[in-house]
Amino acid sequence: MSTTLLDRHSPARPGLRRRADLGDLGWRLARLYAGLVGFGVSLALMVRARLGLDPWDVLHQGIARHLGVPIGWVVIAVSGLVLLGWIPLRQRPGFGTISNVVVVGLVVNATLGLTPSPADLAVRAAMLCAAILINGVSTACYIGAGLGPGARDGLMTGIAARGHSLRAVRTGIEISVLGVGVILGGSVGMGTVAYALAIGPLVHFFLPHVQNRPAPAPIHQPRGEQ
Repeated sequence: MSTTLLDRHSPARPGLRRRADLGDLGWRLARLYAGLVGFGVSLALMVRARLGLDPWDVLHQGIARHLGVPIGWVVIAVSGLVLLGWIPLRQRPGFGTISNVVVVGLVVNATLGLTPSPADLAVRAAMLCAAILINGVSTACYIGAGLGPGARDGLMTGIAARGHSLRAVRTGIEISVLGVGVILGGSVGMGTVAYALAIGPLVHFFLPHVQNRPAPAPIHQPRGEQ
């Protein structure tokens, strides 16, 4: 076999593959942490808008009010408890899952410390719209990074994997946490409805633009064509 044919069918050099893999991982980590930070910021903006929260954050806020602690700490604690629920479901957390547990709550507390609570309804409505949009982009980013689902997402998919409808499982869980959150005094309002209607379409729109895709196979040219 000639040298030209050997070159044509030889694999990429290990050094090039390693650099490509490191570059891909760096890009995925950037998307993951941009998504987690944005998610935390969006939650804090919804709290400051005072027009209602998504179901899980209604629960977080209700617990936080009863305990007298910042909501971000409750986000972290509830995420950790939900993650324990993965054990009987035999779900395995990824690096992104653990990061999700910690980063979102810390960002929520930091953003609440820097963001005022406006009185004007128009400003609050604009803040709510911005929060939902940021939440949709951020959710797509951390899911698209492919480094592990959030604790709540993994709980839903783990239960669904046991033969239940994912839609039914998600609806049942979110109605349950919303009900408990309302009993505990969490905020429900137009923001709760707006989030429920908008988040699915927003994630569906943004996810293809940030989703991780396998790198194309390298093309090796014969030496005579270089």
